[in-house]
Amino acid sequence: MSNSPPATPPIDPSPSLYKGPLQIPAFRSFLLARFISVLSYSAQSAAIAWHIYETARETTGVGQSALYVGLMGLCQFVAMFITTLPAGVVVDKYDRKKVMGFTIAAQAVIALGFFALAVTPDSPFWALFVLSACLGVTRSFIAPAGSSIGPMIVPRDMLPKAIAINSLSFQVGGVLGPALGGVLVAASTGFAYGVSAVLFILAGIIILNIKANTQPDYAGGSKMEMVKEGLSYIWTNKVVLGALSLDLFAVLLGGATALLPIFAKDVLHVGPEGYGILRSSAAVGAMATAAWLARSPIRRHAGKWMYGGVAIFGICTIIFGISQSFWVSVAALVVLGAADMVSVYVRGTLVQIVTPDYMRGRVASVSYLFIGASNELGEFESGVAARFLGPVGAALFGGIGSLIVTGAWVKLFPALYKSDSL
Repeated sequence: MSNSPPATPPIDPSPSLYKGPLQIPAFRSFLLARFISVLSYSAQSAAIAWHIYETARETTGVGQSALYVGLMGLCQFVAMFITTLPAGVVVDKYDRKKVMGFTIAAQAVIALGFFALAVTPDSPFWALFVLSACLGVTRSFIAPAGSSIGPMIVPRDMLPKAIAINSLSFQVGGVLGPALGGVLVAASTGFAYGVSAVLFILAGIIILNIKANTQPDYAGGSKMEMVKEGLSYIWTNKVVLGALSLDLFAVLLGGATALLPIFAKDVLHVGPEGYGILRSSAAVGAMATAAWLARSPIRRHAGKWMYGGVAIFGICTIIFGISQSFWVSVAALVVLGAADMVSVYVRGTLVQIVTPDYMRGRVASVSYLFIGASNELGEFESGVAARFLGPVGAALFGGIGSLIVTGAWVKLFPALYKSDSL
């Protein structure tokens, strides 16, 4: 195992200097960079899904093209899975704002690659999946780096509120990004990629110019020892393990993101503009909930809040699947996003507050591996299910599966269910 952790934590702003996290200049810069990055990533993701679906639909039909959209998520996840644990070690050894800034710069280069494919006639279809895999690699670095910077620039007593504000910023970007992507795709897929590249460059410049010490205290040990230490921490902390795995399996089954292009074009018949609204709907609910949590953080019955959020997530997935009305589908996704935000908030607060700083990168890497598995593998699962069950059947299968997982996890992780104060 690695050497003993450092006796003192990284520089922590004095709580007496600030009344709230937004008064901290470094946190404001971090928040702005994170928002722009999420806005760009969300717009680009919407463009990629539409690009792949449209390209495949012309030659293979609706069912097969849905599978290709799912394969995009699988490519991202496989790449992220391979690089996640090494990325956590990097985040715990090197300046975290530099790791995040250079990773965002890499995302800008990837966006330019998508742009080149979009504007080049008869560009190879497989190249879309190669670039999607590269995007998965960048996510394995940017997620733990971003998660680990916050606690270094915000006093511990302000951290729960800072997490809620950061989540709000994330969700605002998630709301505007897909809508922006839908509008830009309606004009030109290449134009959507170009705008994303410019936004990534801007976010990278801001994050690299944060005036704060984000160099972690390196505890020593080999890379393998550092990886083992992070995995051991999560495995032995059953509350954290339960929270991460609940989100993994519930969203893995219930994720409907991969189905949205199919529902927009072939079920609800609303085109790219309606697709942008559908992509944004869950983020609207999450944004409203994050705003509420920023003003009134959850203080008691945290475990019950989390389980309740996951259960509502499954119910809304079922409603979305059977709906034939565009606005009913939008409403279901809004409530789904709100419920998901509650579970994300509880999980994020637990992990960031409990984990010591010297291993935050590794723990955050595993955490985001679980999240990535639920999102990207969830898209693959939905694509495969849609291929054999149709889009409606796939949504019903996922929603019912999420409810079954919620009930099972109450029995498997009673400590999480009984968790009270954050």
